[in-house]
Amino acid sequence: MSTMTVKDVEQVQTAFSEAGLDYQIELEGGRLSIMGPSDIVSSEISSRLIAFLFAWINPRRLGRVFDSAGGFIMPDSNLKAPDVSFVRAARLRQSPRYFGQLVPDLVVEIKSQSDRTQPLETKVLKFVELGAIVGIAIDPDAETVKIYRSAGEPQILQNGDILTVPELFRGWELPVSELWPPIFTEEETQEI
Repeated sequence: MSTMTVKDVEQVQTAFSEAGLDYQIELEGGRLSIMGPSDIVSSEISSRLIAFLFAWINPRRLGRVFDSAGGFIMPDSNLKAPDVSFVRAARLRQSPRYFGQLVPDLVVEIKSQSDRTQPLETKVLKFVELGAIVGIAIDPDAETVKIYRSAGEPQILQNGDILTVPELFRGWELPVSELWPPIFTEEETQEI
């Protein structure tokens, strides 16, 4: 089997798109990794985090927030698409109509129902090793947020803790409990 390239990923994505298939494709060490849709809890956590980040970042024009469809070509030639990512404005003044050819400043991976924790954390750590300033692994099952930086031990946050990323978003704070999908009361679900 020959080694795959970013060009091969583009061809596979085009074929999937023409067939009406919605899969996320990554390239790791010349091999394609194809991921189906995420479970909706992981998807909702991703949407909530993107909304909280965007509400802080956009008015301050700090940079760009991307969802899992945004692909980045890493310095090691792999193509990765983190669940949530951020790139500072100074590093990406305009988004290209192609994959980003840089390591995002913030990378977030959210554990899906079928994911195992260790490979997910290894993936986040690899982003940090390649140059991400902060990497975050979110585990909805354990309701934990694990923060990786280039120096020091990972920081583990739980409900009751406040997520901050002062290296990138000075003053931004998010209670960890705000990441989890709410459970609506019966009264809240009554139609008006």
